[in-house]
Amino acid sequence: MHRDVYEQLADALDQLPNGFPRTASRVELRILQKICSPEEAWLAGQLTGNWEPLEAIARRVGLPIAEARKQLMQLVRQELAWFDKREEGAFFRLAPFVIGIYEAQRDRLDHELAHLMEEYMVQGGAAGIMRPQPALQRVVPAQAAVKSEWVLPYDDVRSLLLKAKAFHVSDCICRLQQEHIGRRCDFPIHMCLSFAMHERSPWPGDVSQQEALALLDEAERIGLVHTVSNVAQGVFYVCNCCGCCCSLLRGITEWGIENSVARANYYAVIAPELCANCGTCIDRCQVGAITEEDDVPVIDRARCIGCGLCVTGCPAEAAHLRRKPDAETIHPPADYAAWEQARLTNRAQGHSS
Repeated sequence: MHRDVYEQLADALDQLPNGFPRTASRVELRILQKICSPEEAWLAGQLTGNWEPLEAIARRVGLPIAEARKQLMQLVRQELAWFDKREEGAFFRLAPFVIGIYEAQRDRLDHELAHLMEEYMVQGGAAGIMRPQPALQRVVPAQAAVKSEWVLPYDDVRSLLLKAKAFHVSDCICRLQQEHIGRRCDFPIHMCLSFAMHERSPWPGDVSQQEALALLDEAERIGLVHTVSNVAQGVFYVCNCCGCCCSLLRGITEWGIENSVARANYYAVIAPELCANCGTCIDRCQVGAITEEDDVPVIDRARCIGCGLCVTGCPAEAAHLRRKPDAETIHPPADYAAWEQARLTNRAQGHSS
């Protein structure tokens, strides 16, 4: 019986635009068993990606409204479901596994769950989640690497932080997971920044606007790639990613998924006459797009993600970013609803990177 409810939840998650592909070993079921109880799995498996009123869900699952609300709010606290309070009442929907449920497991992530996730990603989870387009996240160029007069509006993360009202920093789930399986990297863990455009009650882990801006600068200084939700409007977090731990960047470096993350609409170039051949750009590139040929660093534009870390780290100021031509520019979906619709369409048609 328990296996049946986890099968049902796994299938429901895979119906969402983000995907939750099944594997031959069924390791994904063991992951869900670690994350939620059979009762929680059963109720979550009754939800879909559509926002539904409480009353409709209660009728479908055969629960009194008060009891349905109690159990659904428990799913929300577990971050298995999302909640929206509207004038017409309470609405709920199933949360995606990535990005959503899994990222909420920071406090319960242990050796077993970390290894299960690694097994899942290697066995096809990474390909099934990252190949469909539009990508889950997109690269935002280092803010110090782009000129303000030509930066694309949706790439101006600093402007978003200046308008935001609340800021929060949490641990990077990818670095935590890799640490649990024995692959510790040298980058700090406490680097994931989220923000809200409205006032809210304080949370543990909140920081000031000044501290949030300083974290953004620090990420660029030490060589981390900014990635955000792949939408033009509605961005509310900035991940600061390394190529050794970040699942999206590992899609490029380890799993052969060329478009596992949406690249920025910029590309890096290096002026050989200015280059001191110090190798800093090679060390800072998180996706291995820069190699040395005849004592000069060469950028593989097909691999470059446009993050600008080579620019911000170059002591000779020999590296800089250029805007891609209009024919190569790919704008992100307008908002999350548009992203979901585009991804559902592409998955139904079998389109991927």
